[in-house]
Amino acid sequence: MPGASSDEAFVKVEREAAALRLTLARPSRRNALSELMLQELELHLSAIAEDRSIRVVVLAAEGPVFCSGHDLGEMRGRTEEEYRHLFARCTRVMLGLRKLPQPVIARVQGLATAAGCQLAAACDLVVAADTAGFATPGVKIGLFCTTPMVPLIRVVPPRVAMEMLLTGRVVSAAEAHKIGLVNRVVAADQLDQAVEEYVLAISRASATALEIGKRAFYDLAEVSEVEAYQKAVELMTQNALACDAQEGIGAFLEKRTPHWQHTRPHFPAE
Repeated sequence: MPGASSDEAFVKVEREAAALRLTLARPSRRNALSELMLQELELHLSAIAEDRSIRVVVLAAEGPVFCSGHDLGEMRGRTEEEYRHLFARCTRVMLGLRKLPQPVIARVQGLATAAGCQLAAACDLVVAADTAGFATPGVKIGLFCTTPMVPLIRVVPPRVAMEMLLTGRVVSAAEAHKIGLVNRVVAADQLDQAVEEYVLAISRASATALEIGKRAFYDLAEVSEVEAYQKAVELMTQNALACDAQEGIGAFLEKRTPHWQHTRPHFPAE
């Protein structure tokens, strides 16, 4: 993985079996998303997408804060072109999480604010410590959290999202679970165990099925019900034809453990 061996890397990479962990490692700056950190994340996500042996990704962070958003020290007095470049790179990272073939689990141990809240919301699953919190407080410094809003309004009710965006208040982990931003809330000392339960469950699945399913989950939510069913029929057909599906069906009928081949799925033309 790019940068994995660098002593100056802001993102640490650890691999265990079919799972890969990316850890934001800039605790002295509250894991702020500097341009260098965003660049590292973008490179890692690109490499992960091509590695069929990885079936699940965990996004974690060091220190008491998960991610405080953009590095404000880099955001003062920039040119229009520089601002656009920064937000475009951040957007590529967020969309990279969504477009990654592998499911991504956010392990949120502390506060996630602004683009840090966006980072968690852009992941497929979120496990949070009961001491964690989520906020989009940009309005307090005259910078409305417009880009963090994009994944936020896709995972929480509109009125709740608007309240978070207009007030900038911190939503507790318990409330984040209630509104659908978080899947599970556990005590801090149980966070790794809760994440590992998801990792193990997902790692047992076919990479082909995971890729088809993740892509379908987001794509079909953006179209009408009729169009969604039309696309779903084609996706299910291609999935059924895949080697892993035939192997999985055979293994179930023969009462044995399936042996996945992880061939890249074919997606119907748009």
